[in-house]
This record gives sequence, C-alpha cells and structure tokens, in this order.
Amino acid sequence: MDSKNGICYTQIRVRYAETDKMGVAYNSHYLTWFEVGRTELLRNIGYTYEELENMGYRLPLIEAGIKYLKPVLYDDLVTIVSKVSEKPGVRLRIVYDIIKDSEVVANGFTEHAFTDESLHPVKPPVHIRNRFIDLWEKSNVV
Repeated sequence: MDSKNGICYTQIRVRYAETDKMGVAYNSHYLTWFEVGRTELLRNIGYTYEELENMGYRLPLIEAGIKYLKPVLYDDLVTIVSKVSEKPGVRLRIVYDIIKDSEVVANGFTEHAFTDESLHPVKPPVHIRNRFIDLWEKSNVV
C-alpha cells in the first residue's frame, strides 16, 4: 500500500485453474481478484475480515461491475490496484484496476454495506470509518 496516496497494490499470478480452454482468465475470477485487493486494503488499515466480524460487523456485497479491456492469460503477473472511491459512510465503494505490463486490462468496482450480524445496515465504528475516510482523502487528491 502506498501510504502517501491511500492506494493498495497487490500482485497475483493467474493460475491455470482460473483460465478457460483458450488459456484466458475466466471472467468470474476478476471478482475474486477484487476481493484479494479489498482484503489487502483492509489489512493495510489494520483490520481483517475476521476482526470486523468479531466486532459484530459484516461488509456484504451489494453491487459490482467490471469492464474487460484486454485478456489476461495463464501465468500472467497482474497487479490489483484498489482504492476507496467515495467518502465512506454506511456504504463503502472500492474501485479496482487490473494492470498487466503497465496497462489497465480491466477495471471495476464493488459496493458494500456495513451491517450488523443480522445484516441490518449500521454505521461503522468511528475508528474504522476514519481510516477509510483517510484512504479516500489521500487517493482522491487532485
């Protein structure tokens, strides 16, 4: 994570099991890669999903979108770039770029709601919300 700009960079290598018969990464795996980036983003602000759950919070996915620009192939090394794109409140929106060889090959977003264990929307704890706001502010400086 680049602490100056609030953006998280995570590298993965495309596994054989993630490709189709043509050796191209299958489209549904991009959402899994977004989750990898989001998990590292959380970890870099000092939390894991398990810790949030132990505090009684959940972050269910409520919306997602992906735009595929170029194919990614078996054994390609890609970087998942993750950042908070809107000021967080009850909702948390994260945007992603999938980069291969310095070129964006896909981009997208996920939107999550902070909920309690019964999946009722709740405000996140101030200390967590403030860390996400800090990321948002750093990554959206023009």
